[in-house]
Amino acid sequence: MKIGILGGTFNPVHNAHLRIAEEARDLFGLDRVIFIPAATPPHKPQVGELTFTHRLEMVRLATADNPCFTLSDMEAVRGGRSYSIDTLRALSLEFPQDELYFIVGADSFNDISTWREYASIFTLCNVVCVQRPGSTIKSLAMALPVAMAHEFCYDAAAKRLSHSSGHGVYALDGVLLDISSSHIRQLVRGGRSIRYLVPDAVQQYIKEQRLYTDAR
Repeated sequence: MKIGILGGTFNPVHNAHLRIAEEARDLFGLDRVIFIPAATPPHKPQVGELTFTHRLEMVRLATADNPCFTLSDMEAVRGGRSYSIDTLRALSLEFPQDELYFIVGADSFNDISTWREYASIFTLCNVVCVQRPGSTIKSLAMALPVAMAHEFCYDAAAKRLSHSSGHGVYALDGVLLDISSSHIRQLVRGGRSIRYLVPDAVQQYIKEQRLYTDAR
């Protein structure tokens, strides 16, 4: 089975997240995509101190109507900082016979050398680098940390970088929805509509819980 992994703060989850997951599922023939909200992200301080419980519930609401999307609270259950390498190791143990596809944004991929044990990530899974407006890379090879470039070769037939472990690094182009969680939070604080930026159920939850406002 092929399993996609999409992590993030999801503060809040929005339609671009969902479209990225769907495009990856379609392009790589994934059987399912697991959304994994970060409990305590090491690189991104939590904006607005929104609880993990709220972020988890919004992802649950957003993915409820897609049988190929599932949700995991494993990073909160594990506790401590939410390092991707720990999550990938846990998933590799949980699904030893399955092929994992770790979906990351181009901005994160560009900074991957700052991640904990980043070189080990490529030994555990395939990596799908998502190119989005304002977040692109011209060449996957050039974005790789210099220290490990020798571990890869370009596979022209598969249009991927092949790692010595057998896993690949792929570029996912064409996700053109220019939506950001920070912009959504800004709109909510200004009392403006976020319809069509997030699923209706998420919009309703934000309204009912009075999230991202000073009056909560």
